[in-house]
Amino acid sequence: MSVNSHLTSLASTLVLSEAEKSSITTSINTLSSRLTLYFSNTVTNHFQFGSSTRGTILPRKADSHSDIDYMVVFNTSDGQKKPQTYLDRLRRFVEARYSTSEICQSHPTIVLSLNHINFELVPAIYNNYGYHIPSPASSWLEWTSTDPSGTNELLQNENKDNNYQIKPLVRLIKYWNTRNGHPFTSFSLEQHIVSRSFWGCSTLKDYFYEFWSGFTYTYDTAQYIKNMVENAKSHAKKAKEYEDTNMPVNAELEIKKIVPSL
Repeated sequence: MSVNSHLTSLASTLVLSEAEKSSITTSINTLSSRLTLYFSNTVTNHFQFGSSTRGTILPRKADSHSDIDYMVVFNTSDGQKKPQTYLDRLRRFVEARYSTSEICQSHPTIVLSLNHINFELVPAIYNNYGYHIPSPASSWLEWTSTDPSGTNELLQNENKDNNYQIKPLVRLIKYWNTRNGHPFTSFSLEQHIVSRSFWGCSTLKDYFYEFWSGFTYTYDTAQYIKNMVENAKSHAKKAKEYEDTNMPVNAELEIKKIVPSL
């Protein structure tokens, strides 16, 4: 095996199985019908979004925290409410329409834990400026804008323009991230990769090496996270050096220290 074959094989295993896709589809259909019946015209739209619609979600076998993002757009014709008001409405919906064995938990989203996957129900409002969802707790703003379809289109275009290696790269880096306790948000990693230039890259290993050579952190990043990043960058650098000196076995061993076989 070589570095590229290991990365390619691993990336292909970091996708949802047909059984997982089927279970998720069933759950989404059930969720959709229950939302429509429960909220009627107080909700104007609801739909799946996020990494599961971009093909970059990791299967549960790789990341037990994998979840499906589902946006619920509330009708604001009676006046826009606080984010917490809509979160409370979603919480009451889950408590009313799902059994107590399915955990309901409040975050900037409402988390519905099913046997095969978690659903993050995200309350949203829509106006002339697009969709808005509750801001993270660290923000002083109540709402933050989001463009689900634009985000998906950008990733699709970058993937196409980069030999269809961007999605596999995203899954590999997210796999590294989850193995290290999620030091970065999955979305921030996707954004970083999509915004990068991978000039001259052709194979997945080229993209992998280029990612680590250019991946940085900020001054105020926690030291333990800096250490994780530097450790991965060091292994990637050694692997490339081994490849350049015709030592493929050693190179693969170094890469597996970053992303081992699943």
